[in-house]
Amino acid sequence: MLSRKYHIVVFKDKQGSCRKLQLRGWVIFTLFFLMIALGAGNVILWNEYIHHSQLEKNLGMAEKTVQEQKTQLLSLSQKINALQKSLSRIHDFDSKLRVMINLDQGAGQTTSPKGGSNNENFSESYLPLYRQELLARKMHDFLHQLNVEARLEEVRQQEIVHRLKNNQDILEATPSIWPTTGWVTSPFAWRTSPFTGKREFHKGIDISAPRGTPIYAPARGKVELAGRDGSYGLSVRLQHNTSLTTRYGHMHRVAVKAGQTVTRGELIGYVGNTGRSTGPHLHYEVRLNGVPVNPKRYILN
Repeated sequence: MLSRKYHIVVFKDKQGSCRKLQLRGWVIFTLFFLMIALGAGNVILWNEYIHHSQLEKNLGMAEKTVQEQKTQLLSLSQKINALQKSLSRIHDFDSKLRVMINLDQGAGQTTSPKGGSNNENFSESYLPLYRQELLARKMHDFLHQLNVEARLEEVRQQEIVHRLKNNQDILEATPSIWPTTGWVTSPFAWRTSPFTGKREFHKGIDISAPRGTPIYAPARGKVELAGRDGSYGLSVRLQHNTSLTTRYGHMHRVAVKAGQTVTRGELIGYVGNTGRSTGPHLHYEVRLNGVPVNPKRYILN
């Protein structure tokens, strides 16, 4: 059958002529098999195309979902970081209050839980993780640690409030506000002297401000000095208690007199450029038992 010859006659319309094709059986069988194979192949390819399109669509949806989850996780981590910073500010405020009221630092402070907010930055530690289950678990653990820290801080604050009620006079006589407005141009630290070029320790902070800017007492105190004082120029020195004094140098004008008692927020003078100064500013010192200390440790605002 495969070796037999078959004739195919093709008639041309309206011409009365024809063309005859001669094919062997195996050729016809081969063509028929190829047609069936091509048809089956098209059906298989079409099914694969539909399956691939569905997979591609599902993949796109999955990638979109993952991206949304990553965005949400990043937003949550930023909120956690903000909470962490707020807790740190509260902790610093706690430390300053304890310094001001002479409350033992170690008495109210407890070591943070392992991996807590004091030692780790959440986004730096956890965001690089690619497994979202682990990331979510870490977030819950971190939030739990922050919650514990917040409760501990609440206990510390209650202790401070209790001490403040019993030490109102101490608080009123402890410097706790900025003496003037401006920006710090020279901190409490070692620096190169602008006059000698040598390295020296700056015993206070310099607050740069326009000439005539008001200067206010940061706490209740008695005016020990109100006038010229060597390189400090026009200056004021306040005695707040037996161990704590503050000094204000390079003033343009003094608004108090020696022996006068002032309260927190009362005007004591104006920013100037007198004495050993390179420009209008206030030199602000805090001394504890005669030893200069960093004024910023007492400033709460």
